[in-house]
Amino acid sequence: MTDSMSAAGIGAEPQPRARIGILTSGGDAQGMNAAVRAVVRSAISAGAEVFAIFEGYQGMIEADDMPGGGIRPFGWDDVGSVLHKGGTLIGTFRSREFRERAGRLRAARNLIVRGIDRLVVIGGDGSLSGLDQFRREWPELMADLAASGEIGDDQAARHPTLMIAGLVGSIDNDLVGSDMTIGADSALHRIIDAIDALVSTAASHQRSFVVEVMGRHCGYLALMAAVAGGADYVLIPENPPTEGWEDRMCAELRRGRGAGRRESIVVVAEGAQDAAGTPITSGYVRQVLEDRLHEDARVTILGHVQRGGAPSAYDRWASTWLGYQAVHEVLNATPDTPGHVMAIRGNRVVPVDLVEAVRKTREVPERIAAGDYEGAMALRGGSFTEMRGIFHELAEPSRVDAGEGTRRIAILHAGGLAPGMNTAARVAVRLGISRGHTMLGVHDGFVGLRDGRIEQLDWDAVEHWTADGGSVLGTRRTLPSLDQLYAMSKVMEDHRIEGLLIIGGFNAYLGADLLRQEQERYPTFRVPIVCVPASIDNNLPGSELAIGADTALNVVVEAIDRLKLSGSASTRSFVVETMGRYCGYLAMMGGIAGGAERVYLNETGITLEELYHDVEWLRDSFTAGRKLFLAVRNEEASEHYTTDFLGRLLEEESRGLYDVRTTILGHTQQGGAPTPFDRLLATRLVSRALRLLDEEFAAGTWDSWHIGQVESRIEQMPLAHMAEMIDMAHRRPKKQWWLGLQDVLRAVADQAR
Repeated sequence: MTDSMSAAGIGAEPQPRARIGILTSGGDAQGMNAAVRAVVRSAISAGAEVFAIFEGYQGMIEADDMPGGGIRPFGWDDVGSVLHKGGTLIGTFRSREFRERAGRLRAARNLIVRGIDRLVVIGGDGSLSGLDQFRREWPELMADLAASGEIGDDQAARHPTLMIAGLVGSIDNDLVGSDMTIGADSALHRIIDAIDALVSTAASHQRSFVVEVMGRHCGYLALMAAVAGGADYVLIPENPPTEGWEDRMCAELRRGRGAGRRESIVVVAEGAQDAAGTPITSGYVRQVLEDRLHEDARVTILGHVQRGGAPSAYDRWASTWLGYQAVHEVLNATPDTPGHVMAIRGNRVVPVDLVEAVRKTREVPERIAAGDYEGAMALRGGSFTEMRGIFHELAEPSRVDAGEGTRRIAILHAGGLAPGMNTAARVAVRLGISRGHTMLGVHDGFVGLRDGRIEQLDWDAVEHWTADGGSVLGTRRTLPSLDQLYAMSKVMEDHRIEGLLIIGGFNAYLGADLLRQEQERYPTFRVPIVCVPASIDNNLPGSELAIGADTALNVVVEAIDRLKLSGSASTRSFVVETMGRYCGYLAMMGGIAGGAERVYLNETGITLEELYHDVEWLRDSFTAGRKLFLAVRNEEASEHYTTDFLGRLLEEESRGLYDVRTTILGHTQQGGAPTPFDRLLATRLVSRALRLLDEEFAAGTWDSWHIGQVESRIEQMPLAHMAEMIDMAHRRPKKQWWLGLQDVLRAVADQAR
């Protein structure tokens, strides 16, 4: 036992600082290490001490018997270089002993002799249930330990309450009350990577694949993978298919093959069952396909690969934020504070009643077992139900051919390229046709609209657009000039365009607003217009996230991982420049997810005083043994303090302690296949945009709108009021939610600040 632990023994003086224990329990999930790192560093930044509890609750019970100790003090550097690692560095365990009161009594004793009365636990619903029971029993456990003499009465008096905070680590994303859990986004990345790869080999052989994913009681991974992967059919526990589903599934796959599709993908959750409660296995689905379609079919069970690998950018920054909030939850708790689990709702971290969240989570499989599938779906939440409906439209459309006399909607991309534009266009074409419209594709943005480069897009034309980066339709930043409006109006008249769906960035919105303003002069512009946000800069009004930003962020984080590895054998400083123009979203979130010590933004600026402090701190840090330093700079953070200048400054002042490399990531951030998040966001936004156009058609009006995700909701706002939300000089929203994460960055990035 270490000296600091011995000093906390029976009869010791009261501890001068709060002590927090951190453990991971149950199944591992990517992002757990990011959360552990955040708890440790946020606690140290707040003046508390941190103890890592190894091997979950078992380490708390066997604290003195494990090699090295089951409970160990953790410092700042103990959680260095862990953001990119999967699993959990402090181990996890499904402890049977903790389920018994005797085990919890031993655990309480081992905490008290170390002065720990605050716990942050990362795990699933079982781990969190055990945590709440431990909290409720704590006063009795203290009394028993004091009565037996294992702790002193003064120790029991100093620690009358156990303050707790839970974080949900679960790739299934099954906690009711939270939009996302730690690990779910990374698991979805693994699945989509597999599906994208399977599509190519399946097409080569004209083969069907049945992909089984995790999810005994939760179909989140299966449903979202089916939507994001462009699958043909999906089977989930909460919404089992009705009798005859095999015929409907095969009919849809047969129709696709008849239209020229060379492959079929069916996604099955491991807990899928039919309406009678009979399990639907991936093997059974394969046999159905072979027997009825008379073609080769293969099963791919992804298994635990879904838990492995590096966490996604989201699972790094979101887990960091959750860990930071958990620390402040336990430090600010009072004896009357109920147990909370920290949950993600939209782009916010909120405390949720732990007991209620676990109760509702466990209610879902109970409702499934009872045949109350509507109730199970309702507990999963509105976005889950919405996505199930969208997939049903895509998999079993009401029609696949545009008929005569239907409304004609044109799809147009404008502004900078954003990964996910093709996904949005594909969803727009297929949902539009299914909902009774003729869908037109405008090539090369407003320039193509002026020149008449327009074609009708049928169902099969967009077959493989989901996973493709870039933009098949093309996009331009060019805005229409006043003298071009007549030509554009004539083209719209000739092609009988009755609605515009404009997907793109800042210039897309400005161009759409110009058409709106000219509706009086040009009657053909009197059509409903809806703008959908797509920009890696994430700088659009009325939407907290834009299509493409998550993909770009993952590119940034992957590049940082590689840069860090390249500098691991030397003492080196990196200055990385991201895109974003005057919006620092990519720099801030990339800095948090990549483990940067400094982030320079246009929103906060760069001062000479700040740079002087940074240079002095950096020199002291490398003198004390630092091996690596990372700064991330938004491309327009400062007109004069450029990336090159920062690199030269750090190099000049290094005094031989380290060398410096600068990296400008550039347009690589716009490339690559869109992430699952961007594919899903594109799907939700486009579905809502088409509904809005339908409402305008039904009302006989031609209002113009822009839509976006605000927290967990998709909201619509009049295009006429867009200017009220914009800092036009910097082409970004006046309010940016992510700027609130600056405190999180400071807490985990620099112990000296």
